[in-house]
Amino acid sequence: MTNRKMFFTMLWGAVFRRRSRAMMAVIASLVGAATLFCLASVCVAVPQQMNEEMRAYGANLIVTPASATGKSQGIDTATVRNVTALIGAGHSVKSAAYRYESVRINSAPYTIAGVDVKAVRALNRHWNVTGDWPGSDNVMVGRDVADALGVKVGSRVTIGYRAADASASASSSASAKSDSDESTETAESSAQGTQSTQTTQGEQTTQATENGRVSSDIMDNNGTEFRIAGIVDTGGNEDSIIYATTADVAKLAGSKRGADVVEYSVNAMGDELNDIVNNINRSADKNPNSAVKAQTVTRITSSDTRIIAMLQTLFWIVSLVVLVLTLVGVGTTISSIVSQRRNEIGLRKALGADSRAIGVEFYVESGIYGLIGGLLGTAIGYVLARVLCATVFGRAIGFDWLLGAGSLLLSVAIAVIASIPPVRRATRIDPAIVLREE
Repeated sequence: MTNRKMFFTMLWGAVFRRRSRAMMAVIASLVGAATLFCLASVCVAVPQQMNEEMRAYGANLIVTPASATGKSQGIDTATVRNVTALIGAGHSVKSAAYRYESVRINSAPYTIAGVDVKAVRALNRHWNVTGDWPGSDNVMVGRDVADALGVKVGSRVTIGYRAADASASASSSASAKSDSDESTETAESSAQGTQSTQTTQGEQTTQATENGRVSSDIMDNNGTEFRIAGIVDTGGNEDSIIYATTADVAKLAGSKRGADVVEYSVNAMGDELNDIVNNINRSADKNPNSAVKAQTVTRITSSDTRIIAMLQTLFWIVSLVVLVLTLVGVGTTISSIVSQRRNEIGLRKALGADSRAIGVEFYVESGIYGLIGGLLGTAIGYVLARVLCATVFGRAIGFDWLLGAGSLLLSVAIAVIASIPPVRRATRIDPAIVLREE
């Protein structure tokens, strides 16, 4: 019998003659591999899954005009398409444009937003709307506006547009611009700051009263009558805004122009999202005529980063604990096996067996336990990860082959490393002492 054949014969006997001990070592490796693979899979999937879930809570990036001319004319459709194409390169994206105007209801000033209802509804799925969304001659008001006016769904209000409001807002454009440039709290706060700088030469010099849209008398309650189709309640700045279709706002103001703010919900976060913002701003610098300024919505992006960082930290701490417990479990099992085979080791050394050969046999035996436990544990861990993601996020995850290979190699490595102390003790056994005990 050759040495190699003898080696594998003894290895086979060591593994299968002591099945109970071998099973304990495999189970220890299996539990560790299953837990580590499950946690690692979730850690890899969580940022993407959480980012997709957070996109239901509104935009994480906004684009506003960068120049004074842009603020008066808004962002034209061509620029919006170009920016959307730039953002959408390699990312899924939703967008909604807002045109803001100052209006009066019962002589009190309010802000009305002209929107594409379908786009805004898809972007802000977290909005709590009582009634219906805006439609032709129908508006949706924020909760704060509804409470201030004492109206409910089905009520009718008269909304007046006054050029004097635009002229007055122009006098405070410097301070409003500063506030708008520095603020990234929400898209609405930035938009309102931008809207306060909007004015056209015609609005400053003309006080038209056609169809009751414009009035120079602060107590003039003339305007266009709208039905309140719904009330939106978000707990944010949206509650202080009136929403109407873009066509109704253009008709109310007597002119068409671009959007003051375009909100984007981008499937990106952290440095990746910041790179998108920088690319937009660099592109705007190259084309000042259609310059826009992009910025992240700090409230959303900071929440994304903080929640994901907390979850990942928790997962890695648990993984470290599991790793240590796996080392202890496999090491204890191998120590028990070595202790049981102490007499055998002493006899083999007395017959001239090399300590290195005995050590290699134990290392290979431990590696086999780790390999079997790693294979079974990785499969079980994947099933657990799929169940966890389906339960929490409602989505399935695919098998990460790179992560699977890493889990398998780590299981073998842990088993071998855990066997080092007991194997070193085994190779130091004095055969004379062992044989004397016999």
